Amino acid sequence: MFREKLHGFTIILASGSPRRQQFFKELGLDFEVRLKPVEEIYPPNLKGGQIPDYLAELKASVFDGSLGPNEILITSDTVVWHDGQSLAKPADEDEALSMLKALSGDWHEVITSICFTTPQSRKTVHQVTQVKFKTLSEEEIRFYIEQYRPFDKAGAYGIQEWLGHIGIEEIRGSYTNVMGLPTHLLYKTLTDMAD
Repeated sequence: MFREKLHGFTIILASGSPRRQQFFKELGLDFEVRLKPVEEIYPPNLKGGQIPDYLAELKASVFDGSLGPNEILITSDTVVWHDGQSLAKPADEDEALSMLKALSGDWHEVITSICFTTPQSRKTVHQVTQVKFKTLSEEEIRFYIEQYRPFDKAGAYGIQEWLGHIGIEEIRGSYTNVMGLPTHLLYKTLTDMAD
């Protein structure tokens, strides 16, 4: 039914993330991947969900004027928001260690924005999930960083990896959102657009 509704549309995913591509496959979506480089810089006054909203729209803006009549471009961005700060992808082991020490024993928010762009319109939605880590030992954090190299992940962790399995005590909201794509929100918005 979902595929039938979207028949006649070409879904374009502008993400090189294997996790996001896998979610699209699991949803049964026919899609193609198109990538264009963009410098992911946002104004310093933005807070919380404003950051991934801005970045998802920025990623879409580089495609302006290049979409076909029945194409729907999907761009997204995820941030980890903790104590009034956005934790992006760590640059190195020291930064990953610092981030995970900050998240240890505390709640944080994972916010993923999805921007849907057609030649006529642009719509951005986002999902917030609250996540609580147990108090992590430095040994646990160092083991995770050395074994899993989480330098491509906002907040320096993947919930589906070892640290998520042993360290996360509680989640309020969407699990797939913490993995980088709130699939229920993607499904609902695409279904609404196809009606």
